[in-house]
This record gives sequence, C-alpha cells and structure tokens, in this order.
Amino acid sequence: QKTAAPVYRELPTTEFEGYSALRVASARVLALVKDGVGVPELKAGDEGEVVLDATSFYADSGGQVGDIGWLYSGDHNSVVAEVRGATKPVQGVFAHKVVARQTIAVGDAVDTVVDAANRRATERNHTGTHLLHAALRQTLGTHVKQAGSLNDASRLRFDFSHFSAVADEELQDIEDIVNREVLHNTK
Repeated sequence: QKTAAPVYRELPTTEFEGYSALRVASARVLALVKDGVGVPELKAGDEGEVVLDATSFYADSGGQVGDIGWLYSGDHNSVVAEVRGATKPVQGVFAHKVVARQTIAVGDAVDTVVDAANRRATERNHTGTHLLHAALRQTLGTHVKQAGSLNDASRLRFDFSHFSAVADEELQDIEDIVNREVLHNTK
C-alpha cells in the first residue's frame, strides 16, 4: 500500500455534504496536487488533484468508486475542472481527480457538482452487492463471507468465499431471490 504524499498530511479535513446534496456552493480550494507535489495552480489541460474544504463528491470507499462530475467557477457559470473520481489519501481529506478546463488556484472558490445519473447508477449497483450477499447466504449458507467488491455506474463485482463451485440450480435460486427483492423495491 502506498503512503500518502506529504502534501495531504497537513491539510484540514474536507466536510462531506454528499449524503444530502449533489452540489456544494463556494467550496474553497485548500490544495492542488500535480504528480504528487503541491502546486499553486493547475492550468487548462493539466491533470491533478484538488482538495477542498467541503464537497458533495463521494470518495472511493468500501468497493464503491468515487463520484464524477464538475467543479464550476465561483460565478457558477463555467466549468473549471472535470472531476474523474475522488479518493481519501488520508483520513478525512478528499482528493478530487481532475482535468483542469481553465486555471484553478489555491484559494479559489468553486461549486462541486456531482453527475447525478452516474451517482444513482453506482448506488444501485452498491445496493445490488448487499442483495447478492444476502441471497448467497440464504442459498449457500451463513458461512459465505464477502471477500471484496467493486461498484461503479456500469456494473458490480462481488467476491465471496465458499467451499465449492456454485451449482446451476443454486445460481438460479440466487438470481430469483435478488430479482424478487429488486422488484419489491423496498428501501
């Protein structure tokens, strides 16, 4: 596991507002990182990371990938950067992986805008892993344990431990259980 670049370690934590909002207005740019080094600004076309004091972007966690979307300028009218994901290089600090569309500097105010359709698709796939886990345990036994997962907007992957190959009949039972729960659409 790689250790976080020193630039992240001294930063204050990012306030995550993404459970209740897909947009945060006037988030302050606390740091910009290019090639692992803190920089005062990113210019149009630069790839780097933006650390903000507040965000609506979910960061990679628990097998669910971080949100994508945009950082808008302080006047709320133009895209400053395209966000291609978010991570937490140190606890509580959110780093937004970006491609700058115009110059962005430390101290700037930006609006964070999450791609809502992508977030909802990712959330649905994350829910799918929980449904699948329950169905596996119900069909194969409570010894089944999750051994990893990946959830993004297009798919889910669920790794699990079991002592033998899953039989075709068991696969059909698992699929039927998950589909029944999806059709019930309970919260």
